[in-house]
Amino acid sequence: MKMKITGISLLLFVSWTCTQAQVQSVDKDSTRHIEEVRVEGMAKRKMETAMKMSVSVDEFLASSENISFIKRGAYAWEPLLNNMGTERSNLTIDGMHIFGACTDKMDPITSYVESNNLSTIDISSGQSGNMHGATVAGGIDLKRKNTPFQTRKMWTGAYQTGFEANNKQFFNLGNVAYADQRFVAEGSFSVRKAGNYVDGSGQEVRHSQYNKFNSSIGLAYKTSDLSSLRVDAIFDRAKDVGFPALPMDLWLSRALITSATYKQLFEQGLVKAWESKIYYNAIEHYMDDTTRPENLVHMDMPGWSTTYGLLSKLTLSRGRYSSEIQLNAYDNLSIAEMRMYPQDRSNRTMFAYSWPWVTTRYGGLSMNNTWDITEKSQIHLGGSLGLNYNHAKYVEFNWIFHPGAPQEKTRILPSAYARYECQLADFQLAAGVGYGHRAPSVSEGYGYYIYNSFDRYDYIGNPNLSNEVSYEANARIRYKKDKFNLDLQANYFHIEHYIIGRILGMGSPMNYQSVGVKGYTSLDYARLFNLALKGNYHILENLHWTGVLTYARAQDDNGGNLPFIRPLSYQTSLHYGQGRFGAQTSLNGDFVHADYSPEFGEDQTPAYNIWNVSSDYTFPIGRCKAMLQVGAENIFDAYYSTYADWGNIPRMGRNLFTSLKLSF
Repeated sequence: MKMKITGISLLLFVSWTCTQAQVQSVDKDSTRHIEEVRVEGMAKRKMETAMKMSVSVDEFLASSENISFIKRGAYAWEPLLNNMGTERSNLTIDGMHIFGACTDKMDPITSYVESNNLSTIDISSGQSGNMHGATVAGGIDLKRKNTPFQTRKMWTGAYQTGFEANNKQFFNLGNVAYADQRFVAEGSFSVRKAGNYVDGSGQEVRHSQYNKFNSSIGLAYKTSDLSSLRVDAIFDRAKDVGFPALPMDLWLSRALITSATYKQLFEQGLVKAWESKIYYNAIEHYMDDTTRPENLVHMDMPGWSTTYGLLSKLTLSRGRYSSEIQLNAYDNLSIAEMRMYPQDRSNRTMFAYSWPWVTTRYGGLSMNNTWDITEKSQIHLGGSLGLNYNHAKYVEFNWIFHPGAPQEKTRILPSAYARYECQLADFQLAAGVGYGHRAPSVSEGYGYYIYNSFDRYDYIGNPNLSNEVSYEANARIRYKKDKFNLDLQANYFHIEHYIIGRILGMGSPMNYQSVGVKGYTSLDYARLFNLALKGNYHILENLHWTGVLTYARAQDDNGGNLPFIRPLSYQTSLHYGQGRFGAQTSLNGDFVHADYSPEFGEDQTPAYNIWNVSSDYTFPIGRCKAMLQVGAENIFDAYYSTYADWGNIPRMGRNLFTSLKLSF
């Protein structure tokens, strides 16, 4: 209640402040001469960072101050939004829901796309990310490249190749598109192959290699002057992927992601656009430990995830009012098996479903509304109402620990948010509040003996868990001048029925490396606070500085620390550009992770800082534009691991990289 009052008070204060300022500045019968009109827009970020133009999706996401990662190796990092895991956020591709097939979260959907088939990534914090369904932390929507129709025939494309010395990674990425007045065809491919990396002490980190292939195709046809039909497909395959922090590796994963979209525009009336999409995706993921001969007992952990879905969105606009209304519906089936056997695979000794054929069906309606109150102030109101249904085919696995638990369960998931923004001279102010429910994930509700190598416990799901209920407050102050701007953002979450694992007084560990059994349960509440300060300054015409400082704190209902909460961290960088030449340098690091959680396997990780440099040169080759880049990461070869490195696995030492990009 205290948090709600604080949030509403903050919202009202900012609203009142802006209103007063605007009332004082308006003179109804006066005529004013405007010295200058400046039109500014927020350009979508390219899929590259200031330091590297050829980055993976994970490396691109890591450049956001809202995102941190749990790393179990060099591949498929698990993104944390507002210091919360993937079960508390919406991860989508063009709004499509895709669910990983690994009980150990080794395949977040960010691992099934590549940077060259994406245009940008939309990150929405808290309940403003509920457009694609129920959430607590927010939404991460990966936006596919979508070449527009052209008035004349046009070919565009790009090719990148490069090498990273530390893990001997070679990569090749290419994409091409054709467009005319009626038809668009585009495709992409990428190949990445990396060996084991070497840490800052010169030691090879075994089982850190990976091999990935990704391709995509998109076809669009203009069915009339104001309508079009588009079909898309992505195929991704990874094999021989090592996870040095885990007792097993990935033998093979495959994903097929398809969709068909119809879009209709309207020239008159309240409705401006209607877009509907049907989609299907299938994922298979095979983990095993046959590459770990030291294991006395081997285990295979295959998993499958299949999803059918529909989304349909209306875009409305009239005068100062605009709105988006979206219908979301999907059906997902998640299956995961656990098979144990001695050195001889044919002598299998144990079989169990770690996900016992769990079906999840969701249907919901979401709405975002924006009203421009004046030229310098606006209010955003939105919300969603969803129905979530779960069914476990082999519920007898859940009855072992929760006798009589229902085989199926239906939950209602409401959410709402409000946000006010205004401009005061050189300041932009914003404040908002939010409220929302989320259902337990498949692992939290129905998982059976899912081994967590971080705290070394087997985890058991609980079908009777209550919804998590989030109350949120957020605020932002931005100061902007010609050469300097400063952006301060903060949010606070009070989450009731916070789901977490606690030691069970029953059951015996199944994995020989386990020390016990934990069951998912609900705390009375947990609290999370996130703060980010970001600034940039044009020191000279060609010299530009940026800096980011982030802080987070999270505690349970007894004042204990929650796991995987980022300590005070920073990043500062300088960029110099002169004609075709560019150079960048950056320093980033974390302070000591003092607020760690021993209960969940964490220990205190020391402070570290990493220095990086890179330089690029752009030049023409015939009708193509070429860019060559060379650089070095961790230039002083520091040995370190962070608060979020699974089992304190060390990170990569010094890494020299080079890449060449040709585009036309």
